[in-house]
Formats: sequence, structure tokens, C-alpha cells
Amino acid sequence: MEDFGRAVAEFVRDHQAWAAPIVFLLAFGESLAFISLLIPAWGALVAIGALIGASGISFWPIWLAGGLGAALGDWISYWFGYRYKEQVAAMWPLSRYPDLLPRGEAFVRKWGIPSIFIGRFFGPLRASVPLAAGIFEMEHVRFQVANFVSALVWAAALLLFGDVIARVTEWLWRTV
Repeated sequence: MEDFGRAVAEFVRDHQAWAAPIVFLLAFGESLAFISLLIPAWGALVAIGALIGASGISFWPIWLAGGLGAALGDWISYWFGYRYKEQVAAMWPLSRYPDLLPRGEAFVRKWGIPSIFIGRFFGPLRASVPLAAGIFEMEHVRFQVANFVSALVWAAALLLFGDVIARVTEWLWRTV
């Protein structure tokens, strides 16, 4: 997976015009139920964040693309859970992780709207919380507000984390 992140970051470095669409797709895949379990893309997003300061890529379009991609992924996951309810647990790859949806359900029931924000930042919960919110019919508008706000914060956090790592690494190399 580390090689995937490195390859994507190198491609973005060499083809900066593709940075926003690639970040959109990575964030979408990272947030979309089923896909996020198979291909975690957060490492590639952090690596692209490291390019922001180093290569002059503008933060704002990359951040917006990441936030919108993540929000769309969760929106579709919510809709899928709402539409297919309990059938979702029997679908692959969730059928291979039978405890994932019950954990997501318990989390959503306990925390309500904040679960959407919190779940965005924790690996397996990222895939199951929107599904669980849809299955258990969390109010749509409240879900979407939490979804979009958390997606924008999440995208900023990953990209800025990568940027900070790159700047610290650069500073360390200059002082050595």
C-alpha cells in the first residue's frame, strides 16, 4: 500500500493539473463503503499533502476536491444503507467482516450526529458509520450537514499533515 501512495504522489508531482481530480477520486474511494475496506487511500492523500508546499500545488482546490470526494462517498454509502437496509451485511466484502456494521450501529446510536464526524477519522468506522446511519434512518439533512463539515475538516487534516511532515523533513535536512 505504501508503494501505491508513493506512485500516486509521484504522478501528481509530475502532472499537477491532475492533482484535484486524483484527490477527489482518492477521497471518494476512501469514504465509499466497500471500496474503502479494500483500498485505503489516506496514505496517498497525506503524500499529496506533502507536495503542496514542496511543489507549489495550490492547497485550496486540492482541499475542496478532497472534501467533496469524501462527502460524496459517504452520501452514497448513506443512501446505500438507507435503500438496502439489512441486506447490506450479507454483501461482499462486509460479509467477511460481520462485526463491522454492528459496531457502526452501536456507535451511531450512542453518539448520534457527532458519530458522523468522529467516524470520519477512524479507519473501519469510516466505512460503516454512513452505512449504519442510512440503515437506521438518521435524519437526512442532519446527516448531510455533519457529512460535509467532517469531510472538509478530514481533507484539510490529511493534506496539512502531509504538508507539515514535508516542511519538518526539509527543515531537518537543512540543519543536518
